[in-house]
Amino acid sequence: MLFQSISESALLVTFPFSIGRSEPLHMYKHLLEDDPSLAINEVVIGYATMTIYFNPFVTSHHLMKKNVQSLIENAASCPQTEGKLHHIPVCYDRTLAPDLDDVLGYHTSSLKTLIALHSEPVYKVAFLGFSPGFPFLSGMNEQLATPRKDEPRLHVPAGSVGIAGSQTGIYPSSSPGGWQIIGRTPINLLPLQADKPTLFQAGDRLSFYPVTLTEFEQIMKKEQHAYVD
Repeated sequence: MLFQSISESALLVTFPFSIGRSEPLHMYKHLLEDDPSLAINEVVIGYATMTIYFNPFVTSHHLMKKNVQSLIENAASCPQTEGKLHHIPVCYDRTLAPDLDDVLGYHTSSLKTLIALHSEPVYKVAFLGFSPGFPFLSGMNEQLATPRKDEPRLHVPAGSVGIAGSQTGIYPSSSPGGWQIIGRTPINLLPLQADKPTLFQAGDRLSFYPVTLTEFEQIMKKEQHAYVD
């Protein structure tokens, strides 16, 4: 582990990098935030980093480093809990998937095979980033790994499901983006009227299931009515 003081009230902890091993960071985050004696305001995790924001009038970088080291050493004896499981519908119709044919051509694969490979795993929400509520999902089949687009799009519709390298994710809102778009979900990932403004939390699990274009439109209508209500 590498500890770096990045401001008077923040400590960056860097772990050995591996997209598939982000699970312990979720546990560290909860353990740190649940201990009021540490004077921690927030813990933000990535694939291999953990940024700890603390009250500098109560503790220090030196004490925070000691506390984090102690917590990690003792965390092995703590039971790990699985995050909430979400079942997310995805329509892989070409009208919603502008990069589908490029991805199929890159892998010389059939649409049926791509859908099976993409919807089979149970993914882990490694962290949220890029834009509010954007889930970076680990656990994608390596057979689907595809480079990002050479030139990002200026507009990617909300709900778009994409691939970038060996990871997959969902655009919660319309934004620019360079991921290869292979489908779209009708589910609203930013239920701002709810207690939690994002559908997913780091550590959650997610599985995709394919739906037809007609089913996509039906679910979309229900989502829009629920959001208005």
